[in-house]
Formats: sequence, C-alpha cells, structure tokens
Amino acid sequence: MTAEPAGTDDSDEAAEPAPPGGTGRDRAGLASLLRGSPEPLSQRYDVALLDLDGVVYVGPAAVPGAPEALAKAAGTGMRLAFVTNNASRTPAAIAAQLAGFGVPAAAADIITSAQAAATLLASRLAPGSAVLVIGSTALRMAVRERGLRPVSTALDRPAAVVQGYAPGVSYSQLLEGGLAVRAGAWFVASNADATLPTSRGTQPGNGALCQVIAYATGQQPVVAGKPQPPLHAEAVARTGAQRPLVVGDRLDTDIEGAVRAGAASLLVLTGVTHPDGAVLAPPSQRPSYLAADLAGLLEPHPAVTSQAGAFCCGGWRAHGGHGGTELSLDGAGDPVDGLRALCAAAWSLEAVSAEMIRPALAQLGPLAH
Repeated sequence: MTAEPAGTDDSDEAAEPAPPGGTGRDRAGLASLLRGSPEPLSQRYDVALLDLDGVVYVGPAAVPGAPEALAKAAGTGMRLAFVTNNASRTPAAIAAQLAGFGVPAAAADIITSAQAAATLLASRLAPGSAVLVIGSTALRMAVRERGLRPVSTALDRPAAVVQGYAPGVSYSQLLEGGLAVRAGAWFVASNADATLPTSRGTQPGNGALCQVIAYATGQQPVVAGKPQPPLHAEAVARTGAQRPLVVGDRLDTDIEGAVRAGAASLLVLTGVTHPDGAVLAPPSQRPSYLAADLAGLLEPHPAVTSQAGAFCCGGWRAHGGHGGTELSLDGAGDPVDGLRALCAAAWSLEAVSAEMIRPALAQLGPLAH
C-alpha cells in the first residue's frame, strides 16, 4: 500500500487552516494534521510572531540557542515580531531585555496585549473618551497613544474600564473599576491568563484578578489578548504579514489563537507545554508544526505518513489506541520525529487518555521529561 502524506500540501493556500467561519468539523480537521515542509520555516513564512516567556527566554535567562536561531532566521529574510500577553511592561523595556540577550529588537517589534486592548477601545470609543485604567504605566501609555484619556476614578464617568496585570493592582482600583462597570462602562481586559509563572511559583494572573469586577458586577470583560483575535490582528496589521507563523509554547493561548485566526503555528517545547500535552491537545489547540526549540525555524519539517493504520515520521512508527488500547511507538532517530508520529496517531482517534500514551512517550527518552 502506498504511504499517504498526513501533513503535506501542494500549495500555500492549502497549507493554512480553514478561516474562522468554516464549520467546526472543517476547522478541527485541518488543524489536526501536522504539516510537512521541504524548506525551512524561515523561508516559507514571511513573519514570525513569537511569544516571549518560554520561547525566547525563561525568567531572567535566554532559552539556550534562542538568540542564535533568531539571528539566523532573520538572516534568511524572515521578519521577527514579539507578541506577548504581558501588559505590565512597555515595548521599550521588553526590547531592551531582548537586546541584553543578544536578540536584536526595537520597540516597534514588540506587540503587547496592552496595545491590542487600547486599539480595541479606540475602535469603539470617540477620541478623547475617558478610560479607567487598572494596571501598569505601560497600559496607561497605550491608551493615551491611541487618543484616549486615562483616568483613575469612576467619578470621571469613564466610557470604558480596561484592566491589565500589574503587581501593584489594589482593592481601591478594583473598587473604582467595579463602580464604573456597574454604571455602564464597557469592560475590557488585556488578557485572561488565569495564572502567571514567577520565580516563586504560579501566581494569580490578570484573568483571576478580572473576576473580582466580573463577580461583583455580573459583567465579563471583552478580552484583547491571546487566544482572542484582537492581539493577533494587531500583530498582523503592525507587521504587514502576508504569511505569518505564530510561534509559542502554550497550547491554550499561542496555538489556540493561531487556530482561531486561521494562521500556521509552531509549538516549541522550551516552556509550558511538554510532549504529553502536545499529544493530548484538543483539535482547537493543535499546532501546524512542532519542534524542540527555535532551531525548528531553520529546518525542514518531515512529513508524517499514514499506512495501514500506522503513522510514520523519520525512523519512527506509531499505531494503536483503538478501542481504548495503549498507543505504541517504535523506531529510532530524532525523538521529535517520534513525537510527530505519536501526535498524528493520537489525533486520529476520537479520545485519548494520558494512560493510553504513557508507554509510547517513554520511548522518546529525555524529550518526554
């Protein structure tokens, strides 16, 4: 039997997932196939829309090899833009941090959820409208840059309340925001991340803080950040991307945002998502490509092929799982190819549990841990 490619395509148009508006089955089906690319991704896509934490750096240090990979990708003509749900820092501050890692970036290359939220506000409010800002100076600056007037109290009768994470968010700020929302102000959040990774562990994020006002008023915020469309739209508009590639480490923000926008995505395993998470990803969170790290921008991606119910990639073969049985994986070579084959096998099934994939994951050695 002839092997059939499970993730290749004959045209650029066919490579992209169905745009929002197609049926759920169409979107899920196309998003469920890892793609092959005979050329490096840095040559196939014109702009990389890169997440930061977990992709370019982790905490105070660059991800090993990330600066070098990004420099090489830029050298091939790929434009780099850095897209973050973080609304607490200015683009200039983020660009300075990247420069310290050896990643060339200007403030114009940084797109934040604060900017996306401000753009969203400006699209609906009249110039000069008062907006009650709960969050950082960076969020206030973004609101002001888009012709709106930041205020701090409900007594100013703001047309909207915008909330973003900042370490100094206080009860008095939440009180003012709640009063304004209850009085009819439009409630917008920079992002809805429930948690925030820090050096001390996982802490409540902006999504958790927003629930104070939401619970008190019964009004959920409109969210600008990933995985919602406004931040992706801001990034595409700012960069002029014709064929963007979303690069991230989180399934529920980076990858889901790409699927919703109909954009190609690359999942890297240097941050939040581990191999088991990739294998168990639901259709709405499945990447187009996966790689161990940002070196994946510089390499061709082998196709996954299917034959007699098995999925093959490189020197690996994955099969099984039907009727709730365990999946198996055998072969040798690049363990990322094994993970690609295992993802294809798991994604072909109606339901997969962690127990079903555990023996197969063990075959990937250190990559699985």
